[in-house]
Amino acid sequence: MTRVPVMLTPTLRRVAAVLVLCLLVVAGFAATDAKPMQGRYLYVAVPGIRNYLEYGGHGVLVYDIDAGHKLVRRIPASGGLDEKGEHSNVKGICASAATGRLYVSTIKTLQCFDLLTDAILWEKTYEAGCDRMSITPDGKTLYVPSFEKDHWLVVDALDGSVIKKLILNSKAHNTIISADGKEAYMAGLGSPLLAVADIATHTVKRSVGPFSAAVRPFTVNGRLSKIYANVNDLLGFEIGDLQTGKVLQRVEVKGFEKGPVKRHGCPSHGIALSPDEKELWLADGHNGQIHIFDLTEGMVRQKQSFAVRDQPGWITFSIDGKTVYPSTGEVFDAATKQIIATLQDENGKPVHSEKLMEIDFKNGKPVRAGNQFAVGAVQ
Repeated sequence: MTRVPVMLTPTLRRVAAVLVLCLLVVAGFAATDAKPMQGRYLYVAVPGIRNYLEYGGHGVLVYDIDAGHKLVRRIPASGGLDEKGEHSNVKGICASAATGRLYVSTIKTLQCFDLLTDAILWEKTYEAGCDRMSITPDGKTLYVPSFEKDHWLVVDALDGSVIKKLILNSKAHNTIISADGKEAYMAGLGSPLLAVADIATHTVKRSVGPFSAAVRPFTVNGRLSKIYANVNDLLGFEIGDLQTGKVLQRVEVKGFEKGPVKRHGCPSHGIALSPDEKELWLADGHNGQIHIFDLTEGMVRQKQSFAVRDQPGWITFSIDGKTVYPSTGEVFDAATKQIIATLQDENGKPVHSEKLMEIDFKNGKPVRAGNQFAVGAVQ
């Protein structure tokens, strides 16, 4: 029998090449990660710097922390696309070990993944998009800010249904739920106030501030007595009392000039407390620096600065506080302040992301989930 060659158009040849590459990548990662998950893993959502696919592509990259932050697999994110079919900016990441679920928000949608199978369980599109959300400790409820619009949605974390809508008119942006699951802290791009909601009733009960300008990234201590906040036009941070609502202190970085930044329009966009609350790490976009402050003995002292490979826009810690992750992709030893690894994709290209967190597994099941906001843990 004479075989007739199949003629492929250039478009079909490109599609075939992409499919073959995808199959090879999936096969390679499946072989690498055939054993049940055991140990500590870093989950990195991309594109985690705007929609820049050159910093890691699209999906969720999973790194084995105990194996030198080796990339073990990529979780495909088939959703998260805009109306043109293009990849949207990832806006937030959170997870629950209690329910075994991972959540990734984009400008348009909220996606829910099964941590055991990596499958997407659901994807929801909400009326005004999504921003950086947070989840209750029991894994049942999400507070999801709209994409810089007037409201937050209280969402059922199991099925994505809306429980309540909270209208704050603050250009909704960042959200932290307290470790005890009783309060939600909500900051918007258009307000100098931090709103505090009672999760039992899903109502706003008080505010903190006003700060000197709109509240940007922030973190809280373990006793829920203080908030450490970046604010617009400040190379530094301000400290507020979460209970009285008063602003306590303004801290400006010394020895560095404030200047223009590539993203966020904020000199310091990125702030993290070490779990033991002895240090605060601060981003400096214009100078490409991380500044470290000593918080021991009830004082705030600037003690060290060092450069990173791009403009940092976020910082978080490992659960044990021994490792620090700026959005620029370096991995720092918290004690020595030395780089111990750099995040790379499957092609060896550098990965940058402002949306990452640790999840720990035992015998294939999630047992602990970290926090993208690097909150304190001293009770």
